[in-house]
Amino acid sequence: MNEANQLTRKFRRVSLVLAKGGRHPNGDPNEGYDLLVPLDRNSRLDPMEWETHRHLCQIRRFRAKDGPLYGHLRRRPNGQWYIEYSDREADDEVAFNWGDERFVEEKCVSIKTGESMHTYRITLVERP
Repeated sequence: MNEANQLTRKFRRVSLVLAKGGRHPNGDPNEGYDLLVPLDRNSRLDPMEWETHRHLCQIRRFRAKDGPLYGHLRRRPNGQWYIEYSDREADDEVAFNWGDERFVEEKCVSIKTGESMHTYRITLVERP
């Protein structure tokens, strides 16, 4: 079965680009993430929908200096969202405070990679 046919009405494509700050005073549209995630009616991640469709919750990280990296949205028992790229936990990125974030255009969200925290601006939210 085609995965697109399995998506529920709650799924959205969300695009994030590196926001202004630090080494990037103007931000960087060539660094970011594309998400395929379920959102509730308040534009927040929907844990119940994720639970039944977690295999469809995909992430693509892009950076000008590297090729794309593909992973999945995951959730720890304590409710912390993270991005899993492989079975090795060392590669995971923490989706900082995503349980409380609203995924709407022009808002910002944070992702922790290693010891570095980066802020990304939401540039697109649409139905797939």
